[in-house]
Amino acid sequence: MALPTYASPLERIWYFVHRIFCGAVLLFLVAPILAVMPLSFNSVPFFTYPMPGLSLRWYRDFFLTDRWQGALHNSIFIAVSVTLLSTVLGTLAALGLSRANFPYRTAVMSLLISPIVVPVVISAVGMYFFYADVHLVNTYTALILAHTTLATPFVVITVTATLMGFDHSLTRAASGLGARPTTVFFKVILPLILPGMISGSLFAFGTSFDEVVVVLFVAGPEQHTLPREMFAGIREQISPTITAAATVLILVSVALLTTVELLRRRSDRLRGIRQT
Repeated sequence: MALPTYASPLERIWYFVHRIFCGAVLLFLVAPILAVMPLSFNSVPFFTYPMPGLSLRWYRDFFLTDRWQGALHNSIFIAVSVTLLSTVLGTLAALGLSRANFPYRTAVMSLLISPIVVPVVISAVGMYFFYADVHLVNTYTALILAHTTLATPFVVITVTATLMGFDHSLTRAASGLGARPTTVFFKVILPLILPGMISGSLFAFGTSFDEVVVVLFVAGPEQHTLPREMFAGIREQISPTITAAATVLILVSVALLTTVELLRRRSDRLRGIRQT
């Protein structure tokens, strides 16, 4: 938001001080990322500056070693499975919560988003004991279901936010014209809530792809994900390949956030909201 021409000297000072402070906070948060990414090109196996030279040896190790590639494939498989499952469940829950006559909406919504509020380590301990009782620990099924529990609230929140501006008279008009419920959903509801669904699915993918605490409790040796492999590498054998893996994760996260922002702007344009 631009500074108005009639602003007083005090308001002008606060305008620039506020932006300098926000920039300093942002730099403080981003500084670790800015420090890690150049180290992934270091030619020697040290995490220090200055770097004696540049090399792609750690990226070759990351993309050509079976250990790292196996972890990456596990992460992608689990994240894609979680994304599909959480998108379906979260969208159905959001559609149900959007109904005016839905009983105990606040209580149900609080229950659905509780995995975001509860510390992950507490959820992980509970999931471990639950899946141990049903003999699912150390399986892909347990890991996918556990990650789905953590990812579904993001889909519920984004789709519910999209449905806040949804005109339900459109569905009533379609039903009044003889359209079946499935036709109403796929022809009327789905195109309007699709940006929210895609945003929620991207958040779900990122939540599963970056998660490590639940993996430590639920996964076995065959379900090592990329964050789990990085965590093990830090504890057992420190290798600069971790910096290459971290850079790849950062780039994936940036791509996901950029896509979410583009979808948000597209959704605002469709709803007639001006960008400032």
